[in-house]
Amino acid sequence: MKPSTILKKLTILAGFLSIAAITAPVQASGSYISCSMDYKLSGWSFVVRHYDGSGNVTCSNGQRAQVKLRSRGVGFTIGKSDLDGTGYFSELKDISEIYGAFVALEGHVGVIRSGHGQVMTRGVVSLVISGTGRGFDIGVTLGGLDVSPLDQ
Repeated sequence: MKPSTILKKLTILAGFLSIAAITAPVQASGSYISCSMDYKLSGWSFVVRHYDGSGNVTCSNGQRAQVKLRSRGVGFTIGKSDLDGTGYFSELKDISEIYGAFVALEGHVGVIRSGHGQVMTRGVVSLVISGTGRGFDIGVTLGGLDVSPLDQ
């Protein structure tokens, strides 16, 4: 299977998972909110993945936050790229639940223009991201994404 075909399928899967996260039933108390994040990441990988960036989070109750993103991982990987995309958090009680370290196992392949998608978890909170990238990369890593307030 071609790398571009794998990436397309990964992006489609991430899209379906993000739709599932958004449309998951909300408990009757109505105390849960949904939040999405537009983000930009750039970095490199050679055995170690090292990407940094920022994002803007918007929630269904009007809460907003600018966040700093830091992605680190280790595995069989090499590349350098810039990534733009959208992420969807699982149901939250408050925007403060977006902060922390999300863990993921990631496979990625891309040359010049590519798609990416990933599902991450941090306890009961999950994050699904997908988008497009520029650059080149190939590999499999175990790592995660740290989400913190932009002013930290």
